[in-house]
Amino acid sequence: MSKIAVISAILEDPNSCQQKFNEIISSFKGIIKGRMGIPFDEHGISVISITVVGELDEINSLTGKLGNIDNVYIKTSISKKEI
Repeated sequence: MSKIAVISAILEDPNSCQQKFNEIISSFKGIIKGRMGIPFDEHGISVISITVVGELDEINSLTGKLGNIDNVYIKTSISKKEI
């Protein structure tokens, strides 16, 4: 069964990690339903929120890969309700 989740990401020094972040996101485009990014150029930080619908294993795989990128910090909220 699928679940809905929101992945919150903070990219410190986006110039060094944005490309890898986007490559991983693109490889999971099948479960991504929405993405919002807010750059804080004056502070060298980007804040990104991604809404996904997928199997728990897929969501965990995505968050694990994102969390392994240097200067990327991830928190995920996953619904308890299965859809």
